[in-house]
Amino acid sequence: MKVYRNIDDFRPVPNTVVTIGTFDGVHTGHQVILDRVKQLAGEINGSSVIITFNPHPQKVLHPEEKNIFVLNTVEEKTELIRKNGIDHLIILPFTKEFASVSYLDFIKNILIDKLKVSRLVIGYDHHFGKDREGQLQHLQEYGKKFNFKVEEVKAQKIEDTAISSTKIRKALMVGDLITANKFLGYYYSFRGQVVKGDEIGGTIGFPTANLLPDDSAKLIPGDGIYAALAEFKGKTYKGMLYIGMRSTLNGTKRVIEINIFNFDKNIYSEFLNVICIEKLRDEIKFSGLDKLKEQLLRDKENAEKILSTIA
Repeated sequence: MKVYRNIDDFRPVPNTVVTIGTFDGVHTGHQVILDRVKQLAGEINGSSVIITFNPHPQKVLHPEEKNIFVLNTVEEKTELIRKNGIDHLIILPFTKEFASVSYLDFIKNILIDKLKVSRLVIGYDHHFGKDREGQLQHLQEYGKKFNFKVEEVKAQKIEDTAISSTKIRKALMVGDLITANKFLGYYYSFRGQVVKGDEIGGTIGFPTANLLPDDSAKLIPGDGIYAALAEFKGKTYKGMLYIGMRSTLNGTKRVIEINIFNFDKNIYSEFLNVICIEKLRDEIKFSGLDKLKEQLLRDKENAEKILSTIA
């Protein structure tokens, strides 16, 4: 897959099949759109082209909002789209100036002049251009005028619930990994650097790696204890992930730490990729470290049962 950070670097290819979107999460609904783009490209001996944006448009349109988080870093999104077998990925810088471009200018200057679009695939209820004025009928009108076809992919559902990035974010924020992972079509993960902690976990037999996420915009699941996997230097290890305020220790800041089973390496300053599998329980404030240890033993047993089914 060829990746472009500037649309001027893209050289038109015959029979381009294009889709446009933020594609945060590249979830199962997005994957249906990407599959359709690939299918059409194959039918007309053309090339599949994805247009996406960085940063997330909401972070530019609403800079006053401090709690706008994304499901994917741009690197993660790129890799997920690559795995879907797309030929070309164009990552457009999303700025206030770009947000002011009308849908007519977007169609003419980008889809027609730059991409020479032959087929355009859009998701259900897709809007584009300044103030999201552009809709399906506008694309169809211009398609007739400039000789490209437009196809809308219907909303995708799981158990009668429409899939969306917003619903996945909401599920993650309350720790509902079962729903989030089902909608994503893969296990949610984040990357973090191992930093120094106070090492209390080691005194009760549960040493942890304290993590500092490498992208502050990346959504971290809600507080609680989770069955998780840790990827380190090409190997995958089972473990328990903790996210919370460490209420038993009267903590004053939110921490992210993982207890990796059967692991005794010194990994300070190294990076781990943490794969979030399933929530075990909410955070509980215990009367002391002995009670916490008793619960952690039960948590580990439950985590091992869950992880034994997937790894």
